[in-house]
Amino acid sequence: MKFGAIDIGTNAARLLIGEISPSNKHELVKKISYTRIPLRLGYDVFENGKISSQKEGEFLKTIQAFKLISEVFDVKELRACATSAMREADNGKEIQKRIRKQTGVDIEIIDGKEEGDLIISSFELLDFDHRSPFIVIDVGGGSTEISMFNRGKKVDSRSFKVGTIRLLKGKVKKNIWEEINSYIKEHFHQTKKAKVFATGGNINKIHKLFGLKYMQPIYTDQLLDFHDEIKPMSLSKRIEKFQLKEDRADVIVPAMEIYHRVLKEMNAGRVYVPKIGLSDGIIYHLHKKNSKK
Repeated sequence: MKFGAIDIGTNAARLLIGEISPSNKHELVKKISYTRIPLRLGYDVFENGKISSQKEGEFLKTIQAFKLISEVFDVKELRACATSAMREADNGKEIQKRIRKQTGVDIEIIDGKEEGDLIISSFELLDFDHRSPFIVIDVGGGSTEISMFNRGKKVDSRSFKVGTIRLLKGKVKKNIWEEINSYIKEHFHQTKKAKVFATGGNINKIHKLFGLKYMQPIYTDQLLDFHDEIKPMSLSKRIEKFQLKEDRADVIVPAMEIYHRVLKEMNAGRVYVPKIGLSDGIIYHLHKKNSKK
């Protein structure tokens, strides 16, 4: 069965059409179609507290297009989830209602916990010992989620208001790193020998730029070296040298800063990149729900 997942993030909106196949090898979701629009809702929200009328118009057209694509692929079910930017927009719920009325797509504005749970749900399909401790760091445009697991159960999870666009806009509170460090010190002793995973579009891109194979780790020192190489470059130079899209070239540096700070505090020498995102989690959730039926 084919399902559609719309992920309305702070930096971009994505539509994934996919299915779960029992014969998949190293593929959590068989991707049938993937569309990404650099909507950048966070630029409005973190600066002005709301989504502008111009951005709302772009948002509406994006959802209309996503719905049409889903209909072309005859998906069994379509689910749309919005994260940090829509959570914090003063007019987020009003726009949610207007888009539902005009498109029939009911966008769910989910909190950080549900966002993390959806991403991590598809970890069930990864081939590793789930009884051993592991940690998942997810960095988005508006927030960073850290989740810790041991013996197959969640030990703890926290969402922090620090993300790539929030950093670029200078909208991160001063003590955020102290909060993150305190959280890690308080909980990390329970999972000291944990395997660390990183999710998010930027770490996926870095993994690809490094030419690494599926589930080959990125070493923390590699991440720092690449950060130091790319940070002084202009956007145009980053785009030219690394073949980056414009809306990736600016956020990739703050993403590396967040990952490196968290990994360093955890004293983690390496991180694994399963290339799982919110849209994968939505597809897997829809698959499980319909399988029960």
